[in-house]
Amino acid sequence: MGGANYQLIIGDKNYSSWSLRPWLLMRVMGIPFSETKVLLKVPERHANILKHSPSGKVPALKVDGQTIWDTLAIIEFMAERHPDKPVWPRDAMVRALARSASAEMHSGFADLRNEMPMDILRHLPKPPSEAVQKDVRRIVEIWRLCRRANGKGGPFLFGAFSAADAMYAPVATRFRTYGVDLAALGDDGTAAAYGEAILAMPEMAEWSKDARAELKERGETL
Repeated sequence: MGGANYQLIIGDKNYSSWSLRPWLLMRVMGIPFSETKVLLKVPERHANILKHSPSGKVPALKVDGQTIWDTLAIIEFMAERHPDKPVWPRDAMVRALARSASAEMHSGFADLRNEMPMDILRHLPKPPSEAVQKDVRRIVEIWRLCRRANGKGGPFLFGAFSAADAMYAPVATRFRTYGVDLAALGDDGTAAAYGEAILAMPEMAEWSKDARAELKERGETL
């Protein structure tokens, strides 16, 4: 469906992993939208976000006088609004697997998130705790499962880029930022290669470039 006026409310590009997910999906799918950025590391953060999102969190999508305030809800809305776009794999069973992997990312891996928050431009190597190691092992398992079963035809989880890749893209940046040794946590090279494919995307380079410019504008040092 063309002609929609999408306004995506996002946080700082260096830090907001949830903002990256719908932004990346819409960029890759060629769905036009405007950006409104809300600073996250300021005292008035919550009040500023509430001007745009009833949950007090980013991202949020404004369209047709409505606000959609959850990442997976935004993704599913895009899939419904743009059925011509391969937001999810076309095959029903493969699509179910992609949604399962995405839902697990959406609701799980709290220890990884808390101990290794997204900081896309910095290099902050540190040994993962036992809880984070458990999260990483499970993510490696998911990536290997998806790639081995359905990864033909491209470098992403299901070959071509899909919403599942958008959901896991911030994880690839975390592994790089904190120097996570995937081989020591069960990877046979599949997860490392997948992470490199994500980080090599031109859209990820665009996001990182914007993140660097934002930090420079605010006087933050790397």
